[in-house]
Amino acid sequence: MTQHPSPTRFFSQSLTMLQPADPARRLLLFAIRQIGAHGLQEASAAQAMLTAFGKDFRRPLVLMRTFMFDMSQAAANPIQIAPWCCYRMTGGEATLLDILGRIEREPEIAAMLLADLIGVRDADSVAVTANLLASAFRDLGLPID
Repeated sequence: MTQHPSPTRFFSQSLTMLQPADPARRLLLFAIRQIGAHGLQEASAAQAMLTAFGKDFRRPLVLMRTFMFDMSQAAANPIQIAPWCCYRMTGGEATLLDILGRIEREPEIAAMLLADLIGVRDADSVAVTANLLASAFRDLGLPID
């Protein structure tokens, strides 16, 4: 008789990383999940940006939407995302947060990670958008380091 793993064990093996404690990374993760699941005009991601950045929310929101659009256009393979309420992250989500955290300090490494994640040889155009997004977060007081 084949024994099936419990749902808890299955998800803990599939989603090995816990959500980050850092508020900037949590906001990014939420926006990635919401926009990835519901499209570029998803309202709760906009509300989260407004709550985090106040009247200056438009720049990071537009750059987040642009980053997600650029990735969707350039990607040769999908990036798995978990539901917004999931306390754990997929490997793709963890890599995206790592890329956004490194893009300003180590742009070459971040660009290579991004190219590997989306399955293309050259991800420089998407890396530029990632850099702008990370800069917007830093400029508005939520660095992604």
